Order: sequence, then C-alpha cells, then structure tokens
Amino acid sequence: MIQAVSRLWLPFTQMQSFDSTDRTFVRAGGTSLIDARGRRVFDAVSSIWTIIHGHCHPAIVDAIALQASTLDHATTLGATNLPAEALAEALCEYCEIDYAFFGSDGASAVEASIKMALHYWRNAGEPQRTRFLRLVDAYHGDTTGAMSVSDIAVFKSNYGAITFETRTYDDPRDLDAADVAAVIVEPLVQAAAGMRIVSPGRYAPLRDCTPLVIVDEIATGFGRTGTMFAFEQLDLRPDLICLGKGITGGTIALSAVLAREHIYRAFLGEPEERKQFFHGHSYAGNPIACAAALASLELFAQEATFERAGGIEAVARERAAVLREHPGIAEIRQAGTMMGIELRDAQRAWPVANALYELGHFTRPIGAVVQLVPPLSSRDEEIHDFFDAFDQALERAR
Repeated sequence: MIQAVSRLWLPFTQMQSFDSTDRTFVRAGGTSLIDARGRRVFDAVSSIWTIIHGHCHPAIVDAIALQASTLDHATTLGATNLPAEALAEALCEYCEIDYAFFGSDGASAVEASIKMALHYWRNAGEPQRTRFLRLVDAYHGDTTGAMSVSDIAVFKSNYGAITFETRTYDDPRDLDAADVAAVIVEPLVQAAAGMRIVSPGRYAPLRDCTPLVIVDEIATGFGRTGTMFAFEQLDLRPDLICLGKGITGGTIALSAVLAREHIYRAFLGEPEERKQFFHGHSYAGNPIACAAALASLELFAQEATFERAGGIEAVARERAAVLREHPGIAEIRQAGTMMGIELRDAQRAWPVANALYELGHFTRPIGAVVQLVPPLSSRDEEIHDFFDAFDQALERAR
C-alpha cells in the first residue's frame, strides 16, 4: 500500500494506490507537462479536454496578467464588466444565438440550463413540463442535476438518493409528451462514454420539437470536432448551449449557457413578479477568465487553429487505420481530434496508460478506452510519436 504524502484528495482517483511523487506537475509549455522528476510528457488528453492552443500561451498569459492588474473580480449579480460583455457578444455571434449566462465550470453550466428550462416553462404558463430526456450513455457532469440527466452507472449509481429520473427519447413520440421540459444531448461524440460516436440521424427529431433542446458542447466545443461547435454539423438550432472546458483555452475555469431570445424574454417582468432567474455563481463572468477566453477566441484566426486541427485529425486517422489491426484493439472511434482506442481487455487499459506515461505521453483511460484528445496546437510528429509509443505500451502491458 502506498501511503499518502500530502493532504490533497484527488477526483476520480483511488488514493490508496496513488503516489503523488510519481505525477506532480510543476511546469507546462506548449503541448507538454513537466513533472517534479523533470520528465516532459505530451499532454495527449489536453488535461481532460481543456487545453486548446497549448499550455501557457503568451497571448493568453498576457491577457490574464493585464486584466488581473486592472479589474481582478467584480460580481455579476446586478452588475457587469467589460470583458464579460465582450465575451457574451463574441460567443453569441459565433453561435448565432442571443444571450450568454456565465457560470464556473461545465457542470455548473449544465445545472443552470436545467433550472433555466424548468423556470422557463413555469414563466411561460406550462409548469407541468418538468421531465428531461437524454441520450443513452449520456454524461453531463457530477453535480446533482447533471448526474440526473446522465446515464453512466459508475458515475451516478452511488448517488441515487439525490438524483431525479430521466429517460431517453428512443421513440420520437416521447418528445410530444406534455410533461417534457427539455432534451439534453452531447453533439456528435459522447466523450465520457469512451468517445462514443452518435449517428447524425439520432438528432433529427430535435430539429422541430416543442421541448427545449439543450446542447452540451462542454467537451466538443472550440474546434475539437472540426468546426467551432459540433452542433454545426448536425443541422440543429438549439435553444440552450452549454460551454466550458476549452472556453478559456484551458487556463481558467469558466462556463456559459447561451440562450435564445424567447427564453430570455420569459424571465422579464416587474421586480415584484419575481420572474428573474434565481441562479448564480460567485465567480460568474469573472473578468480575468473572460479576458482569457477573448484571447483564446482571437487565436483561432491568428494561428489557423482549424487548419492545424485538420492536420491532427488526418494523421491520427491514418495511424489508427494501422493500429486497428493489432489483436489487442477492439475498436477505435474518432470525431475530429477526439479519439478513443478501446482495448479488448479492460484490465490492460491502466497498464497501457502507465506505460505511455513512462514513454512520454500523459493520458487516462475511461474503462477499456485509452484517450487521445491532444491540444489543437499539436504538431504532426507529436501525434506520430504518440502512436509509436502506443505500440510499445501495448507490448509492455502484456
């Protein structure tokens, strides 16, 4: 048994067997993380799908420093600030939508969207609409509401006492039920389900339905799937869009719910009517985080990020075609720069990931699936190096 050497309790980590001296990161730069032993490792999972333009990008660092010395924080409860205003404008323009409501991390955006949908129908005179629909194998976060609209047992089975019932929309007629408030979906790829690819046809019933359509772009947004947002590839016009993870380029926690005009207007009224949205986070619209997000958005054009992402996708697809023939591989799934490599033996997943770390690549399995979700600034040779190392890791983890 490895004894704890610090008081830090890590998420999704069995602390009895974790050795912090093995993986303590002390610096980062570009696509690399550097640990306390001086090893430089390729961040092959973008620190769980957050890093877009690379670690410590000078443009984002400068934007953070300037904003921190100008206005570090100011509440958005009954007040506003210029970076938050500018970011709301930019995000709404990108998504061709009308209003932005800021939160902290991705799960808080999902939580806000759930409450927003319920409150919308109450204000609209249909308070019976309280049910939520979702995809099979859905995952939307670890807060109570987010768990409730999720469908992966390992993430929620211990917490049934505080979650509410949801169901899938297997029959399109489910969407016509008078009690349905909203349907929430991950667009194109379900990352936490092991990069499960969803057929575009699965979203067709959502193009003209009465319940609100909530699209969770927290993992897929900001260029991961080949377009700025994955829903653009599905001919969807969502009522609410949840953003997080890559919104600041991966530097600071921030999330947003983007909403259409009719939803926003349902919350307008006289103060005594108390129709306003009763939800908020202390650091929602934090000026430093918003400044980082604005700098990140500018980099997409300045550094031809989509072209680089296309190169990453092509190299990964080419190498995956060869890797698929390995007898230890069950399936490889890919959407843009998001890839899940499923092993036939789930017990080998962590040994393979650990071997990859020793070979200079940091990733993390989801069940039997080893992830490759690299920063969009990654070079072709780094992707080739990852697959070369993967071949070696498979041999070491026999």
